[in-house]
Amino acid sequence: MALTLRDILGDKTFIIAEIGQNHQGDIETAKKLIKAAKECGADCAKFQKTNLSAKFTQAALNRPYKSVNSFGETYGEHKAFLEFSENEFKILQEYAKEIGILFTASAMDIKSLEFLVDIGVPFVKIGSGDANNFLLIEEAARKNIPLVISTGMQSFETVKWIYDTVSRYKKNFALLHCVSAYPTPFEDINLRVLKLYQEEFPDIVIGYSGHELGIDISAAAVALGSKIIERHITLDKQQKGSDHKCSLELCEFKQLVTNIRNLEKSLGQTVKKIQPSEMECFQKLGKTIVYSKDLLKGHMLVYGDLDIKVAEPGGVDGSEINNIYGKILNTHVLIDENLQLEHLVT
Repeated sequence: MALTLRDILGDKTFIIAEIGQNHQGDIETAKKLIKAAKECGADCAKFQKTNLSAKFTQAALNRPYKSVNSFGETYGEHKAFLEFSENEFKILQEYAKEIGILFTASAMDIKSLEFLVDIGVPFVKIGSGDANNFLLIEEAARKNIPLVISTGMQSFETVKWIYDTVSRYKKNFALLHCVSAYPTPFEDINLRVLKLYQEEFPDIVIGYSGHELGIDISAAAVALGSKIIERHITLDKQQKGSDHKCSLELCEFKQLVTNIRNLEKSLGQTVKKIQPSEMECFQKLGKTIVYSKDLLKGHMLVYGDLDIKVAEPGGVDGSEINNIYGKILNTHVLIDENLQLEHLVT
């Protein structure tokens, strides 16, 4: 029986290291990034798979591309330089398996989708650029494989269409809130969309794919309930390529993973109680009830007879003081002596 997306994700936040095309078209660099993702604590290393003729028209491929980030004279040459062959993808998949990290890719077209399904990736990613590619999404929904779909550049009406379309075939998918700006201005991130998705689509996994600078917002997304975090990873932000500047270098990515894991521990349970780790401080500084004056046996305790202080040894917790008023002493007591229940007539 095939694993469901929830089986793959597990109980922790699932962290995807988006390598994308930050490998600069070099398979050895790609391997370094896979290894780095593993060492940083990511759960999955993700690439992008494109069949150029299936994704682009010939005119688009022939378009001159003179950007400082270009790897070719035309956009087609640029994309071809950065695209791994199917055999190279299999080599990278095997390498990821050897070092113990999941491997997958975004399917940029139907032919790439079929290839990724054939090689047995655990799930297929649909990027924001294809979130309105209804033909691709419908075909992906028909496949017996989990999907993770980013929703950048889309209206909420389109997001609902994605949900309704995929849901006709399965609930084995996730939607990621995403803003496709590189880097994303903080005022455009709108993390509260996570809550909208959770309310509107309660029966699927909701996550966040971030392109902002830094790591704080991605950790905040976890606090708001994101079960998947996807961030770009790079060996060097100064390398050529438009994604590097909004990617995380290895020290940043590792810190993000650490912060998320600490945050998961910190979220804890909806139960308020004294924690074992607090006992040392409580025993040193916890307040107990003491007598504010010398009192004789037979005296009925009233307001003004008692105080709450740090005492040695401790006695009755300060929160019990209102339950002590009206009690009768069965012994003589001294100022600053801590109240003990055996002092009281039962």
